Amino acid sequence: MTLLIAHLPWLVAMSVLVIASGFCSASEAAWFSLRRKDVRAMARGNRAQQLGAALLDQPDRLLTAILFWNLLVNVAYFSLASITSLRLERAGRATAAGVFAVAALLALIVLSEMLPKSLAVLAPRAIATIHAAPLSVMVRLLDPIMPCFRWANLLSMRLFWPGFRPEPYLRVADLERAVKLSTDDASLLAQEQNVLRSIVSLSEIRADELMRPRTRFRAFRPPVSRADLGGWIPASGYLLLTEPDGDEVAAAVDLQRQSSLDAARLDRDAEPVVYVPWCTTVAAVLEQMRERNSHVAAVVNEFGETIGVFTFDDVLDTIFTYAPSRSERLLKRVPIRQHAPGVWHVTGMTSLRRLVRFFQVERPPSKSVTVAGVIQEVLERLPETGDQCRWGPFTFTVLDVPDRGQLLAELRRTDTEGPSP
Repeated sequence: MTLLIAHLPWLVAMSVLVIASGFCSASEAAWFSLRRKDVRAMARGNRAQQLGAALLDQPDRLLTAILFWNLLVNVAYFSLASITSLRLERAGRATAAGVFAVAALLALIVLSEMLPKSLAVLAPRAIATIHAAPLSVMVRLLDPIMPCFRWANLLSMRLFWPGFRPEPYLRVADLERAVKLSTDDASLLAQEQNVLRSIVSLSEIRADELMRPRTRFRAFRPPVSRADLGGWIPASGYLLLTEPDGDEVAAAVDLQRQSSLDAARLDRDAEPVVYVPWCTTVAAVLEQMRERNSHVAAVVNEFGETIGVFTFDDVLDTIFTYAPSRSERLLKRVPIRQHAPGVWHVTGMTSLRRLVRFFQVERPPSKSVTVAGVIQEVLERLPETGDQCRWGPFTFTVLDVPDRGQLLAELRRTDTEGPSP
């Protein structure tokens, strides 16, 4: 007891430093576990949350401050631990000094590193909100010497890694070679190569080729409750919301999280959609969706009108389905089906890319991307049942126009080459 009382001030100081080190460790884990959605929500939250979201505008500055203060606290902690161990050793308590040194190290590892970080990653948004104000002060205190850290970092890179260059982007051939070397299973290799080709094709597919046309989805004007849906669940899994005073799609609600949604006001859980032009590639849209942490993109024409939407799940379907088809996804109908020898039935949603690949022919010139678009382009009007038109090696006969976007046409080859089996 006498020994404990004699060293009590040192133990109290070390306990305070353990708490401070744990604060820094928890801050590091929490702040850099936040998702973009969490940061956006904090930016719209209370004063502390807005302060926290502002800190992430400069993540390098934030991380430097956290690491600096954590290092400073840990150095002070080990200094006190060393002084206490030396005092015990000089008092003839060599065994106690050794036990104390090991206990001090374990206490720092468990109480200042493992435990705070484990708790912080479980509730990063709550921890970040609590730590926002003190961490903001810590960052500001370090701002006067922050340029010194930047210069030190730059100097170390020039001295120790003068030839460092960013790694170039992988080429498609590199990816294909990696896939071939990764497996000896022929069936698995074919699947991986198909996924690879689908990923590469995203840079060629236009947004209007993948989108769900405006006629194939329903949008609601807020406020919207679960009762307004009448038990109806959109095929896409997302409730689309329009602007309060317009008909353009502005936000979406992920209905797959129904257990956590407010049944009385579903629109309160809405997230803004990404607006993209009809002519951009799916790869570019996917990059924007990733940057903004959005799962729905609204495709607009040159007048800014929404002509369709597509979701992140639609992109995944395009990548991982062996022969992805918008007709199968939206209409539950095979896009190209042989009806008789030399005669095929095709849906209006069938893409021209799929059509020319199926028949292994050169693609004739056209501004359209679907069969329905080509027929309208050639006829120069909306098609009617019985209309005929020719496009390259194909002759189309309109069989049925029950609704916009659901056109069914008969296709015949007019060239001398046989069709693809």
